[in-house]
Parts: sequence; structure tokens; C-alpha cells
Amino acid sequence: MGRSVESGFMYKNLPIATGTVAAGEGNSVLFQGNPLALSGSGVKVGDPLRDVKLTQTDLSQVSIIDTKGKGKVRIISIVPSLDTKVCEQQTHHLSEKNHGLDKMVELITVSVDTPFAQKRFAEEANINNVTFLSDYRGAEFGKAHGLFLKDLHILARAIMVVDKHNTIRYLQVTPELGQLPDMDAAFRFARSLVTAS
Repeated sequence: MGRSVESGFMYKNLPIATGTVAAGEGNSVLFQGNPLALSGSGVKVGDPLRDVKLTQTDLSQVSIIDTKGKGKVRIISIVPSLDTKVCEQQTHHLSEKNHGLDKMVELITVSVDTPFAQKRFAEEANINNVTFLSDYRGAEFGKAHGLFLKDLHILARAIMVVDKHNTIRYLQVTPELGQLPDMDAAFRFARSLVTAS
């Protein structure tokens, strides 16, 4: 069935995406086999993280480039909604299976869930090592990075590693919303950036 960790979360055997799709206009991801168009200005590896504001769980605004991990490597996990099983597992994996990376990098989850829903999720899941940022106002993060699915008003599922200079060094956008990104590959990449600096 699933594997439990100390938090009590039961991990399910969900499919992990092996590839990626390009972010931005003209590209799409699948949802239950049906294509959904990505909108916004796409980013790729080597591009700077775009300076957009997101809402923290205390309702204050922060620029994605000025989070508490500024100047450090950051792993940004982008999920459609924390109220789905795949997003829930992706967020638990980020928090619980990062092999000590949370002591060296900032772990961030971005979704269009309200800050209230994100705060409740973090408390109920007992997740204290992830910064939750909400793109609920105008999906500015999603649009600025080409990860917004305007038909559903949610974000595509993705994992991004940003270096200490705010350059995107790793990006995987899952081709199907129901697939998890390869979190462990992102963790290995982030660790290589940390040890190289």
C-alpha cells in the first residue's frame, strides 16, 4: 500500500514524471489525458527568477527573490492545490525526504491555495521546514514563469532549483498533472550546488 514516515503520512506509489515540458505560451500539460494550455512568459534553465510578489501565511507580501532563503540555494515546489493527493505527497516529500537539505537550503511550496488553507495544511501535516507562498491574488508567479493554467486557474506541477544568485538552475514541469516531479533528482541537483559553493 504505502510507506509511513514519522509524521504518520502514508506515501502512495504515485507515478513519477521522467520528462519535462517547456514552460510558457504555446506549451501544454495533460490533465487526465486532456491538454491544458500553459500561459505566461516561460522560463528555462539559466533564466533569472522573476521578481513577483506572493502572499505569506500571515497575509504579508514577499517577493519570490527576497524570501528568507535569499542568498542561499532554494528548492521551489510548485503544486496545483494542496487539497489533492499528489500535491499533498509532493509537499510531504519536500519536507520529510530531503535528506537534511532543509538545513542548507530554503524549501518553498507555491500554490494558488489561499494563505489560510496553506497555513492549515502546514499545521495539520506538522510541516515546519517549508515556506508556503500563495499565488492566489492574481497568479503573478504562475504567469511570470509560464506555469499558469488559466482554464482551471491553477499552477502546473513543477520543481525548480534556484541558486544563490536567483538563477534557475534546474526545472522540471511534469507533462501530466497527476504525475509527481522527480523530487530526488532535484534534491541531488540542489546538493551539488550547495557543495560546489
